[in-house]
Parts: sequence; C-alpha cells; structure tokens
Amino acid sequence: MGEITMDTIQVQQVANQPRSTLSWLKRVGAAWLTTAILGQGLFAFYILVFYGGHALDANWQAWSNRMIHGIIEGDYLLNAAVFIHILLAFIISGLGPLQFVPQVRTNFPTFHRINGRFYLTSGVIISVSSIYMIWSREAIVGGLPGQIGTSLDGILVIIFAFITVRFAMARKIKQHSRWALRFFIVVSGVWFFRIIRGFWIIANNGTSPGSNANLTGPFDIALNFAGYLVPLLILEIYFYLQDHNKPMARMIFTGVLFLLTLITAVGIYGAAKILWLPNL
Repeated sequence: MGEITMDTIQVQQVANQPRSTLSWLKRVGAAWLTTAILGQGLFAFYILVFYGGHALDANWQAWSNRMIHGIIEGDYLLNAAVFIHILLAFIISGLGPLQFVPQVRTNFPTFHRINGRFYLTSGVIISVSSIYMIWSREAIVGGLPGQIGTSLDGILVIIFAFITVRFAMARKIKQHSRWALRFFIVVSGVWFFRIIRGFWIIANNGTSPGSNANLTGPFDIALNFAGYLVPLLILEIYFYLQDHNKPMARMIFTGVLFLLTLITAVGIYGAAKILWLPNL
C-alpha cells in the first residue's frame, strides 16, 4: 500500500469538499420542499372547509369576499369557471405536491404517473379558467396589476406543463423533474401570494405596509409578480449550483436557502393564523 502523507489528505479533502457542499445544498433544498408541501396541505384544508362549507350553506358572498372575482347571480358560465377554479385549487394543493415526495415516487409509481397527469392537467385548466375569469369581469380587488400578474403566472403554468410532459415522453428524467419543479413553483403562485403576505404581516407586527383593502398598494403590486418570479429565480440558482462545482457559492446559497425555509415556515404560520383559520 502507498504511504499516506499530508499532501494526500489535503487532496482528499479538496476532492470531498464539492460533494459535501452539494450534499448540504440538497438537504436544505429538501427541507424547504417538505415545508412547502406541508404548507400547501394546510392551504388545501382551508379551501375544503371554507369554500366547501359556504357552498353547502349557499353563502356565495363569502366566496366573493375572499376572491378577486366572485359569484354573480345569473352569470352561469363564469360562475362555473369559479367553481372549477376552487375545486382544482384544492386538488392542486392537496394532491399535486405528493409528486415530489421520493417515497411516493419509489413505492407507488402507478399513482405517481396518474397523479402527475392529473396535476399537470388541473394546472392548465385552472390557469385557463383564471385568465378567462380575470378578463371577463371587472376585478373586485387587485386592479389591473393583479389581472396582469395572475395572467402571466397562468401563461407560465401552461408553458411549463407542456415542457414537463414533453420531457417525460422523451424519457429524459432529469429534465422532466426540473421542469416539474418549475411547474410546481408557478402553479403555487396563489399559495406564495398568501404566505409571503403572512410573513410580511408577522414581520411588521401585525401591519402590512404598502398594502390596502383593494390590494392595489405598492407591496400588493410587487407581490403580484414577485410572488412566483422570485421563487422561480431561486430555483434556477439552485439548479445552477447543482450543476456547477462552486463550493463557496454553494455554501452561501445553502445558508440563504436555510433562511428562506425559516421564512417560508413563518409565512405559513402567518397565513394560517391571519388569513385562513379565522375564516373557518
């Protein structure tokens, strides 16, 4: 056997460093995704209890009070679009994130395939119905920036769904998985809108600077776009650092991602405490 020297140890340490930083990056990324999945499960519970409960009571005004567009008596076609939107939002938040649980992919491949198709299809349908609702009625809240921001999000959902399916059919698993995560980010735009607002309120001691009742303040306008574009940018940085051997950048971004995981958890808590649970 060859002699082990300090030079050998140093070479081994350098060789192992990128692998170690990559491992930590993936672990923290998994921690964020787990937090997001649990948060979306809570959002699905809220949708079921709030919208389902008021539907049973025929209290459609309660729906209108919590949506950019509400139920309008006699407008059957657009009201149907609202119903579809709520139903698919529940399915997307409750079942869709299961696609990213490794144990589900490994142990239940048939469910993964079927649920994946339904997840992508639901995302496309809800995006089309959202865009239709947005431009067919005057916005109750959000104004023109809300209409544009939501429409852009919906367009990205449709595009990303198409690309995700294309790579799945080509059996290019890595590309398929990455585009599925991009789809997850943009289809979760409504969820991000709420948890970022929840964090903002908690961080400002129960107030929401830059926001107003009509959601047309500067913070509201920025959130209409940043709510999904910033998470998408963060995901792209994550992919880039997975592919490129930059140990220092990985270490810094891992720390940032850990902080964002904490912020996400606080945002989920804030959204639940302030926006969801009080209305149940």
